[in-house]
Amino acid sequence: MLQAPQRTALSGPELVRLLARFAQVDVPEPRQSLSDRLSQWLGWTDAIALSSALTGAPPAVPAGARTFGSAEEAECARVRSSLVSTISGDSAFVTTRRRGSAHVATPDTPVDYALFRQRYQAMQQSMETGVGNLRSRLRALLAARTPAMGRLAVLDAVMERALAERERSLLANLPVLLAGHFERLRDAGQQAEAAQPPAPGVPGAWLDLFRKDMRSVLLAELDVRLQPVEGLLAALRTR
Repeated sequence: MLQAPQRTALSGPELVRLLARFAQVDVPEPRQSLSDRLSQWLGWTDAIALSSALTGAPPAVPAGARTFGSAEEAECARVRSSLVSTISGDSAFVTTRRRGSAHVATPDTPVDYALFRQRYQAMQQSMETGVGNLRSRLRALLAARTPAMGRLAVLDAVMERALAERERSLLANLPVLLAGHFERLRDAGQQAEAAQPPAPGVPGAWLDLFRKDMRSVLLAELDVRLQPVEGLLAALRTR
């Protein structure tokens, strides 16, 4: 079976490790701390907003606000599960075995990466909307707990606004980076098929491998997008 080459192990998010492996490069460990990197991403208006959130009077706790409980925990789990199911079940990322022989193309049918790029971008939009809405709801619940937690909710809102454009720009590069992985797998697969053609009606193994890899990147991206949500959940679970 066609396999992607193994590279030097890299610590950090699964998303970074996957991209480094697929690009066939060794990525050095970052020399800058997270705080140093963030300071380069934030403008002076962002710094003022953060300073106000940290030093200003904490917001008042609204009376009669909804509190965090099992129903909210279940909703968070539902949103995550729904996004995972949407990614895993998308037809563009389903492998031949799950598709069934009646829904696969022949090896001679050209495969255009544009389809995968469009589906990846559609999944990114779904994640951005779903995670963003969930994050806003959790902030509202956090603000209803105590003034200190209300300050944390304000801080999270400021950070989301400050980093949204940078995050969107970086994540938009993922389908572009995966295009190179697609081309490398396709070229290697076509060479292998020239030596030993697959059975009639069955596409090359390289395409299934790419579908699996792209799905893995999407799921890893989802984990990155959910990190702020996990932080808000951790705060809400404190007593």
